[in-house]
Amino acid sequence: MEVHGRTVIVTGGASGIGRATAFLLAREGARVFVGDVDERGGASAAEEAKAEGLMLDFLPLDLTQEASIAEFAAAVHGRAGRVDGLVNGAGWDAIQPFLENPPEMWERLIAINLLGAIRLTRAVLPPMVEARQGKIVNISSDAGRVGSTGETVYAAAKGGLIAFTKSLAREIARYRINVNCVCPGPTDTPLFQRQPERMREALTRVIPFRRIAAPHEIAEAVMFFLGPRTDYITGQVLSVSGGLTMVG
Repeated sequence: MEVHGRTVIVTGGASGIGRATAFLLAREGARVFVGDVDERGGASAAEEAKAEGLMLDFLPLDLTQEASIAEFAAAVHGRAGRVDGLVNGAGWDAIQPFLENPPEMWERLIAINLLGAIRLTRAVLPPMVEARQGKIVNISSDAGRVGSTGETVYAAAKGGLIAFTKSLAREIARYRINVNCVCPGPTDTPLFQRQPERMREALTRVIPFRRIAAPHEIAEAVMFFLGPRTDYITGQVLSVSGGLTMVG
């Protein structure tokens, strides 16, 4: 099993892609620490995992608060020492024309989708550097690669996460740490289900496979980057979008 015996942090693991990723990794033998602002969802995930005999713990994490990030990282290191993998999977979005966005919405989008990942990565990296091993997977979005109407600041934040991936990969390759990025297209998550039905149907029609991704399909790509098959791959961006975006 590709991640057996490894310790991995998954943010946003209380629901959607993050939850699917956390359970896939745990079922493959990893020890998983889920961080999420949704304490009820996180606790539910931990209880479900316990019933399956999986090593999955939940710790509260608010990526908009520096203190919460520091406390979360310290708690994980206190329980497990260094981590072998970090999945920056937490995200938030609201569909709205840019000219209608209130500034506080911009700040929340950037705090959760970009700055939170940057701050947590910085908190988790030192033990990885000392051990000269580790893998980081950032879950961005194809909106960050090609743009998306109604998601302008979200796309900007996710595009920033892609650039962060590439630059960090260059800096820490000397420590044998891999940093890669998965960009989902439309995926059947609670956030997607909140969108109007006409929007969901329109997106389905323009995807070459004519269906929306299931969260576990994104999770498989994340596990690929965490496993040994990608030991010589870093700074790369993989779209998992059913062919919706084909970026050269």
